[in-house]
Amino acid sequence: MRHNQVIYLQSVTITEDEIGNQIETVTERMVFANELSVSSSEYYDAGLQGIKPEKRWEIYAAEYQGEDRVRYENTVYRIIRTETRGEKIRLTAERVIGSG
Repeated sequence: MRHNQVIYLQSVTITEDEIGNQIETVTERMVFANELSVSSSEYYDAGLQGIKPEKRWEIYAAEYQGEDRVRYENTVYRIIRTETRGEKIRLTAERVIGSG
């Protein structure tokens, strides 16, 4: 399979300004991925826990650095599960409310 989809892995850092307001800083990096489908069993099993997996991608494991989120086609998704398979890792994600 070719990695022909572009996704942006996002890391979120929260800092405080001089009066204590929390400021969220998002850092993102572009990686190439294969988009995979979420299996029906995974979808229903996650639904029992209140999670709604919508997207799944496969990237090279060396490119993943523990990021929290993925931006894909101007929509942000929260990574809810990772699964390592040899030199690749699969990221399962749900849409962040208010995104896209």
